[in-house]
Amino acid sequence: MASVDLDILRSADPDRLVRIRHTTSHVLAMAVQSLFPETKVTIGPWIENGFYYDFDRAQPFTPEDLKRIKKEMIRIINRDMPLIREEVSREEAKARIEALHEAYKLEILEGLQDPISIYHVADQWWDLCAGPHLERTGQIHPKAFELESVAGAYWRGDEKRAQLQRIYGTAWETPEQLEEYQRRKEEAKRRDHRKLGKELGLFIFSDLVGPGLPLWTPKGTVLRSTLEDFLKKEQVKRGYQGVVTPHLARTDLFKTSGHWQLYKDDMFPLMRTNPEDDSEGFVLKPMNCPHHIQIYKSELRSYRELPLRFAEFGTVYRYEQSGELGGLTRVRGFTVDDAHLFVMPSQLDDEFRKVVDLILFVFKALHLEDFSARLSFRDPDSDKYMGSSEAWDKAQGAIRRAVQDLGMSHFEAVGEAAFYGPKLDFIFRDALGREWQLGTVQVDYQLPERFGLEYRAEDGSRQRPVMIHRAPFGSLERLIGILIEQYAGDFPLWLSPIQARIIPVTEEHLSYGKNLQEQLLSHNIRAEIDESGERIGKKVRNAEKDKVPYMLVVGDKEVATEAVSVRTRTEGELGALPVVDLIAQMVEKVQALG
Repeated sequence: MASVDLDILRSADPDRLVRIRHTTSHVLAMAVQSLFPETKVTIGPWIENGFYYDFDRAQPFTPEDLKRIKKEMIRIINRDMPLIREEVSREEAKARIEALHEAYKLEILEGLQDPISIYHVADQWWDLCAGPHLERTGQIHPKAFELESVAGAYWRGDEKRAQLQRIYGTAWETPEQLEEYQRRKEEAKRRDHRKLGKELGLFIFSDLVGPGLPLWTPKGTVLRSTLEDFLKKEQVKRGYQGVVTPHLARTDLFKTSGHWQLYKDDMFPLMRTNPEDDSEGFVLKPMNCPHHIQIYKSELRSYRELPLRFAEFGTVYRYEQSGELGGLTRVRGFTVDDAHLFVMPSQLDDEFRKVVDLILFVFKALHLEDFSARLSFRDPDSDKYMGSSEAWDKAQGAIRRAVQDLGMSHFEAVGEAAFYGPKLDFIFRDALGREWQLGTVQVDYQLPERFGLEYRAEDGSRQRPVMIHRAPFGSLERLIGILIEQYAGDFPLWLSPIQARIIPVTEEHLSYGKNLQEQLLSHNIRAEIDESGERIGKKVRNAEKDKVPYMLVVGDKEVATEAVSVRTRTEGELGALPVVDLIAQMVEKVQALG
């Protein structure tokens, strides 16, 4: 794995980076209008790692244009011009904008509140802006910014409005930071799961099937199944019971849960016998919990049965906007390693800690150990949450006690809770310093109340259980996308779709190779044989390119001694091994999740 210096990109003063990037966006717009006076400007904010500005110009910006623009930007920076803030009346701002014939700015002005502020670059150029900015253009390092790309963007994000050209750039405090950022960006391209997924033959997307709906190839299906089997095996040890639920349900189910009222627009309507009556409709399920609740509610439970732990790899569907889709990390159909635990209130703390322990076990096995715990709690000033403050306090207290008892590094995020309960989210930091939410566990007093769930207590009374929602993987699709990038496609042996490739030196050794393949397969080692007519060196290079962990070369010597010449991606040449020893070694590594 390439070494990526994450600390160098951190600024001692994050606010200064914001001002650098915001000021650089204004310098960009000034340079564009200096070189191309007919161009109209719209908005130009700072964003993570950089900035952008949207322009209305008849001709598309070319790579040569970007070079000219950058050169003009450096000239503006070197002139060290002051940035001056001015407050004006709405009428004055409107008059100045009309004098420039900037129609987009007039529309922006309509949405601004008084006072109206303008930032000038000396007396050369100005824009409506609230700031913040640097004091002078010379405070931008001329070798610490870069123009990166041009993309289309609709005005106000509305595809019915004008299509603009968006120039993206990045800006940093020092040239060293820019260099490190660019190196990290290239490494991200090398690891991109969309690129590697295609090269390794793991999944595809089809326009005829639809965006955000991945199709899994045989190799990708092996990867999915291996992850599922790993978690299912561990769940059985911990008292989980598997369930299977349909992919759709009546809308009434989600009205009872409260999801319909809040997330109707994010669901896929499937069928409606009466267009005027939602109760007669069906939707593809956006989550599994209401289905699991119906299984619990199918009979009156005794306190002796609790906790009940229902688990399912359940596929759900959500209508993500097309512009938000991205490979496997943002899809419309995805599989959740869902489980719902129904517990007595007295069991809550213990069960919650056990769930967290399972999630930590999973992360360790997958080598995803750079993470922080986010306590996603309710905003007491918001009315979007259901239930009483007392129930929320109990739920949040259980989460807080669990992370404290386990000594986990954590932080609280007020306002990030689900509408029915607080969550403990695991925020993973990958090899490139990017953050992803993976596992999550939630405490829920509300859905048991809405569905009227009960159990018979020891004294014969009817009591309300508490629910725990948990998903160590989160989305299986997102997890696989992250794993592809974390490992750069070079999976550990136990996860590799193909664990060994047998490479016969000539066709005369093919029969021995096929016999070896049968032996490996009989020990559940995923092996394939290279039957191509390529030379031995090309076969080895192809196996390296396909990131196969074990390359097993068989020739005259190996046939004569019932052995195999072993090469691995992690250890290089291991020399000749008896077949029985090779199998024992590989089985041991797989069982150890190596």
